[in-house]
Parts: sequence; C-alpha cells; structure tokens
Amino acid sequence: MKNIYILTITLLFIAFSNAQNYTEHIDLKVSYFKPEKITKISDGHYLIDFGKAFFGTVELMAKQDQNDSLLVHLGEKLEDNSNRIDQNPGATIRYRKATLPFLKANKNTTVAMDPYKRNTTGAAIMLPDSIGTIIPFRYFEIENLKIPIEDLDIKQKAIHYNFNDDASSFSSSDEVMNAVWDLCKHTIKATSFTGYYVDGDRERIPYEADAYINQLSHYSVDNDYSIGRRTNEYFLKNPTWPTEWILHTVLMFHADYMYTGDLEPLKNHYDNLKLKTLMKLEREDGLISSSSPKLTKEFTSKLGFKKANTKIKDIIDWPPAQKDTGWKLATAEGERDGYEIVPVNTAVNAFYYYNLKLMTDIAGFLNKKDDVAFFKEKAEKVKKVINTKFLDTSKGYYIDGEGSTHASLHANMLPLAFDLVPKVYEKTVTEFIKSRGMACSVYGAQYLLEGLYKYGEAQYASDLITETESDRSWWNMMQVGATMAMEAWDVKYKPNSDWNHAWGTAPLNTITRYMWGIKPKTAGFETAEIKPQLGDLLYTKIKVPTKLGFIYASYNVINDTEAIYEIEIPETMNADFVLPNVLKKAYLNNKKINKNKTTTSLQKGKNTIKIKF
Repeated sequence: MKNIYILTITLLFIAFSNAQNYTEHIDLKVSYFKPEKITKISDGHYLIDFGKAFFGTVELMAKQDQNDSLLVHLGEKLEDNSNRIDQNPGATIRYRKATLPFLKANKNTTVAMDPYKRNTTGAAIMLPDSIGTIIPFRYFEIENLKIPIEDLDIKQKAIHYNFNDDASSFSSSDEVMNAVWDLCKHTIKATSFTGYYVDGDRERIPYEADAYINQLSHYSVDNDYSIGRRTNEYFLKNPTWPTEWILHTVLMFHADYMYTGDLEPLKNHYDNLKLKTLMKLEREDGLISSSSPKLTKEFTSKLGFKKANTKIKDIIDWPPAQKDTGWKLATAEGERDGYEIVPVNTAVNAFYYYNLKLMTDIAGFLNKKDDVAFFKEKAEKVKKVINTKFLDTSKGYYIDGEGSTHASLHANMLPLAFDLVPKVYEKTVTEFIKSRGMACSVYGAQYLLEGLYKYGEAQYASDLITETESDRSWWNMMQVGATMAMEAWDVKYKPNSDWNHAWGTAPLNTITRYMWGIKPKTAGFETAEIKPQLGDLLYTKIKVPTKLGFIYASYNVINDTEAIYEIEIPETMNADFVLPNVLKKAYLNNKKINKNKTTTSLQKGKNTIKIKF
C-alpha cells in the first residue's frame, strides 16, 4: 500500500462522556492511500481494494465531468467468493452506501455517509464536524461510472493520530508470527482516529481494560505517549462499571511512568489512584468484593461515576455466559471457561493484589516511605490469604473463589501473570493452564501470554500466537478477512463484535516485552532489560522505540550449538542482558562471561553476544 502524502491538521476536538465535556486541541493526521487493486465487475462497476482497513472515507478526483449519479459502497468485508462488498456483513462489521449526484472535473469529491447513532451520541468520543462521518473500511465499490476508470483518481482518506511507522519493526523465521505482528501494529495506528484509546467502532468509548492493552502495544511500537496519557486522565473522571476494568487504572499509570519517566501524573493523581485500587471494599481478611456493603453511592461518586445508582459488577472476561447475554454463543460459558463468579473471587482479588504491588512501587517513586510500608504490608497479606483460600493444594491449582469448587483458566492465569503463585506450585498451575488452551477472549489472552512467558512456557506462548488450526487465533482473524485485530476470535464467539479492536493486540506487546524481553527496568528506560525467550526461532530482528532512542536487536542461530545476538542501545541508556537458561558458554564482545552470571551489562552502542548451547 503506497502512501501518497500526509497532511497534518489541528482540530478542535470535543469529547463528550457522561455529560462531562472535554475540549482540547488534538493533532490528527489525514493520510491518503492509493488502491492496491481495482477489479472490473461489469461496465461502469468496479471494486477497489485498498489493502488495509482504516477509519475514514473516500476522496475522488475526476479528469472529466460525469453528470449522472453514482452509487458507491464502503465496507470491511467481501461477500464469500465474490468481488462484491458484503452489504449484510453481520455483527458490527461495517458497511455504508451513498449516492454521488455527479462528478465535477478537477474537483475533490468526498464520499459523505450517514453516521451510526450509537458511536456518535452519548458517551462516545465525538469527532469534529470538519472530519464528517467516517467508518472503518478496506473496500470501495462504485456503480454507474460513465467515465473511464483511468480518468478517476481514487484515494482512501484515512484519519489517525500521529504515528511513526518507522519507529518499530519486527521480523522472524516464522511467517505467521510476522503477519500477526503486522496485523496488530496496523491496528494500533488505525484505531487511534479519536485521539483516545477507544474500544472499537461500535461504541467509540474508552474502557480501561481495552486501553491498557492498547497502551502496552502502542508504547511498544511508538514513542509518542500523548494519546496514552490523555486516555489515562480521561479515566480519572470517567470510570467504567466492571470491577476489573477499574482495577486497570493503576496499571496504566504505572506503565506510563515506566516508559516516560515523568512523575507528574503520579504526583497529581496519587490520591485518585489509591481510590481506584478499591481497597475501600476490603473486608477483615484483606480481600475485596463488589458485593461489599461498603460499595456505597458516596464511594462510587468518589470513583468518578456521575450516576449515583451505578452498579459495579465483576466481568471476569467478555463476552460473559450465554445465560447473561441471551446470545446463541459457540460456547455456553462465553469466554469465561465456566468461571463461577462468587462474591469473593480469585480473578478480582488477583487484580487487587497487583494494584497493591504497583502502588508500593508508585509510593516509592514518590518517596512516600510510610505508604510504601502500608501497601507492601497489604499486598503481602492479600497474597497470603489468596493462596490460603483459593489455592487447592491437593490439586496444585486455583479455584474460582470462596465457596467454589470449580477451577478455570482465568483463576490460574491471573495469579500466574501477577506473580502470586508459590514456587512449589508454578509447575502444576502452568500445567493446568496449558490443559485449557485458549479458553479466554482476546482480552484475556494478554494475561495468559504474560504468565506463560514469565514462567518458563515461552514456546507454548509463541505457539498460541502462531496457531493456525483453531479459530481461536489471530490467524483466523486474517483468514476471515480482517486487517485489524478483531474484538473476538470470531463472530460466533461474540455476535455483535467488530473488526477493529485494539484490545486484541496482545501478541504485539508480548513479543516485544516478553518474547524479546525488551522492557524498561527503571523509569524512562534509563536502564533497559533485555531478556529474550525466542523458542524455536532461527532468526529474528526487532526495533523498539524508547524516549531515549531506539533499541535494535537481532538473533541468528548459526548451527545446532551456537547462536549470536546483536544488540544496539542508545548512548544515553544502560541495558542489562539476561542470559538464556540453557547454555554452556557465553561471550560478550569476544570476552567470556562468567558461567555463574545470569545477567550482564551491555555497553553503549553495539554489542555482540555469542552463546553456546
């Protein structure tokens, strides 16, 4: 897909949410893309394929007048085995048609469409009138064209936030992994069209869980952090109702600080972040519940809810069970793996523990020594109670919660991802997790992959990313025709799902942050950690953006016993390289590394690490 040119426009952006107006100037980009393929269907009837879906519309420029009207169609999906846009694509897959009364020579004609009510009213993030109605689309179909197609310049007019395509790259010996990474990276750029992290086109509303995965993926491929920070600020006054979604707020602010090194958001909103941990709902043993009598109207108001009768409810994963939705789902339990949602449950309290753990860090960043001790003590207490009450030691894995005898993927992958699992049970918990497969949504996959990479199951995690046999895979998203990550694995798993949901980009950030293991060890990447777990890849290259510059890394297997890493770090950065577990010898820049060392410091600039298996 060839980019013709990009214009930068500054727009007065008005975002309405829960009757709260936000007015600010946001720089959005307008990019124009040429067709990748034009197919003649019949005389005057053509299908134009732009290669990838973007949020936007079509702009036409004719070399001669056409005084007769044209019928045009825009959509994300084609009919099966057809060169026609699917006009009834189902779910929330987008399609729009419009009539153009004429074409005037040498004058731009922009296709105008009727808006969707749901994503242009209420709590949706509004776009300026100057942008007009836009939808996500890949295909454009035109009927009754009376002039030669060669006399018509057709451009996809894409709206997106500032994004540096060259800030990141990835390739490897696994072509499926490469394709998944590209799918996810494009999703991050294309879904930025509001200047916030929104959930997709159906609602265009920021939700904390969606935004957190979006943030991790965005920060992994670009070093413009402004959209993430704007979204973080939004949630302080606009929380959403799922218990676990609120419990993502601290995660987002902590991640932002680690990538930017800017303490101001933590300083300015420290008290609000404490509220968002939901520790107000603690009972005597330290665990929390959304059924707590402490969840009063006064407390929900302090959390930022505008409606006094707002109910906070555990969601575990989405979509929920068939009995909750009424949908005819492919699996009656939805994406919860049969999770039994009891009032005091494992998933919610795993998130609560992780909030306390991160608040211990945040208090330390702000030099609040008393709060460090306070949160550390709370975290240790909650961890102990979780492992006493929810860990079935006879079976070696976690049950869903207090009073439950059921064990699900979610009740185990979250404790694993959040470092709750005692060492003696790491093997049995990971074995149970692997027995469940991908029994979670594209959102839950974030924590499944994180836990697996963190606890010695890197190859299995990579195999899930590159799965091609199951429809619960990123490969399936591409096979059905999506060019952005989908809201669900397939429409049958969520009947109203869309084809443009950044919460489906877990592979993007886990490949960067866990498979390649490139993360900030200290705030602002003052020191980077590089801990590769590359499994059976024969070669791979990656470029990772940071606020201090770019990290370049490559890996090549030379033969059955040797491999080489080439790593270049910015001159203003320190970096620690964590050596692979299984090796006989290692050399850094031709100097042998002590065999007892697990980590070695890299020099500024280029480094060569040679390992012998």
